[in-house]
Amino acid sequence: MPISSLAALPIRRLTPRDLSACADLSEDRGWSREEHKWGLLLTAGNGFGIDDPDGGLVAACVVTEYGSGQRLELGAIGMVLVAERHSRKGVGRRLMRHVVAAMDGTPLTLHATLVGRPLYEEIGFKTVGRAEMLMGHFTPDGSEPSVATRAATAEDLPSILRLDAEVFGADRTSVIVRLPAFADQVRVAEENGRITGYATAWPNMRTHVVGPLIARDTETAKALIGSLAARTDRPLRTDVDVRHEELLTWAKERGLAPVMSNSVMVLGATELPGDWTRRFAPLTVAAG
Repeated sequence: MPISSLAALPIRRLTPRDLSACADLSEDRGWSREEHKWGLLLTAGNGFGIDDPDGGLVAACVVTEYGSGQRLELGAIGMVLVAERHSRKGVGRRLMRHVVAAMDGTPLTLHATLVGRPLYEEIGFKTVGRAEMLMGHFTPDGSEPSVATRAATAEDLPSILRLDAEVFGADRTSVIVRLPAFADQVRVAEENGRITGYATAWPNMRTHVVGPLIARDTETAKALIGSLAARTDRPLRTDVDVRHEELLTWAKERGLAPVMSNSVMVLGATELPGDWTRRFAPLTVAAG
């Protein structure tokens, strides 16, 4: 398709009915289909896409909005994909500029691969950090965790929401309330009846992804990861802020090997909100 024809194709909002087409697009670019994750993103977030007249999607991405009431505080952009047959024709740039304009000045964040970063820099995104993806079968060291953890209950939800908003720096209620149905495990760390951290393990193809991982300190983060690992036979995958050097070293010693790293980028802000010292891993790099 000529570039001029691509530029004339309208950008529309995606819905959960587009899940299969989005998964096909992932597969077209050599990614896993990740239908479970796409389902969450298309439900909790806002998808944008360009239809291919020959069938399927030319391009797609999702923006997950965070904030309370009518006040948007942050938007997380993810799953920016252009079909291989339409790549290197300016489609991704056009889609990103459309999304930025649609967000109307709301601060935005995304995790960029080495390949994607030049495009985001051209649009105005700045690198503010880095996250390292780890994956592998977790091997416990046999010691007892120093922090107590347990399965979360429905009664824990208000406390989890308060802690998450405090640490993340924006209200993520629309996503957090979906975690019990989305994840196979939701666990909390508790001290004297107060929740000091929480984490989930959700299924993604053959792995369990650990995220979000919110914890008072590194020992609490370790206890949460260990408790999730003890209840699955799948390899674990997680994306850890590289500033958490102690946790990264520990996880690698336990069998989680580095796979790749992404640049954490922002537009419309100088840094991410919240408390990075307690924010160890995102729900997914696509949603922050």
